[in-house]
Amino acid sequence: MTSGDGRRPFPWGPALLFCPADRPERYAKALDRADAVILDLEDAVDPQARPAAREALVAADLDPARVIVRVNPAGSDDHDADLSALAATPFRAVMLPKAERATDLAALAGYDVIALCETAAGVLAVPELARAPEVIALMWGAEDLVASLGGTSSRFPDGRYREVARHARSSVLLAAGAAGVDAVDTVHLDIADLDGLAAEAEDAVAVGFAATACIHPGQVETIRAAYRPDPAEVEAARELLEAAERAGGGVFRHAGRMVDGPVLAHARAVLRRS
Repeated sequence: MTSGDGRRPFPWGPALLFCPADRPERYAKALDRADAVILDLEDAVDPQARPAAREALVAADLDPARVIVRVNPAGSDDHDADLSALAATPFRAVMLPKAERATDLAALAGYDVIALCETAAGVLAVPELARAPEVIALMWGAEDLVASLGGTSSRFPDGRYREVARHARSSVLLAAGAAGVDAVDTVHLDIADLDGLAAEAEDAVAVGFAATACIHPGQVETIRAAYRPDPAEVEAARELLEAAERAGGGVFRHAGRMVDGPVLAHARAVLRRS
């Protein structure tokens, strides 16, 4: 099934929560708090703990429809070991970090892949990655991106992203939209800064991201609230679409404003989120 814009529905809700794969005692709680859990075999796990993390992954008893597994980057020894463990599980959604070329996805045929574009090469390759048959979504990452450039900070002291990070975010979103796949916004590392998270999540909704990733259960409701349209917004969207049906096509006037195709698309997006 596809949505009205030809894109298949995003398979999860808007709040995707990372959980270290070497902490199996947290798996169920993380899944209970979020719309989907990202069991992380990469950055959240010390390399020495990854064998035990894979064992925990294989033993996990979780709803596979709401689990994403972040494996290690393609070309690494850990990547191959991660995929061997993954094959012994029912989990079929994978996040591939530091994706930089379509060939990085070669071993992931049969999986639904979120390509995480978080290096300079990955951001430049987003059009190619977005069109790979395995890819259902793109995500971007600010900190690894700046590290790949030899920099030290993705944000200004007041919390605003620096221009290179904003460029990467927009590039990922545009490439995803052009390819008809979804885009996931990156994490907000300041856990206590819920106002800043809310502002970023609200902006993500406004420009078309399908979800926002997070690193702490306390961030989930802030993300959900940002993505959830209020009842008045939903009712206005329904009224607009009903008016469009009555108008019979073409440009028309409704509630004092001109309505054309893009405005109707915005209304349909509100109803999808509701």
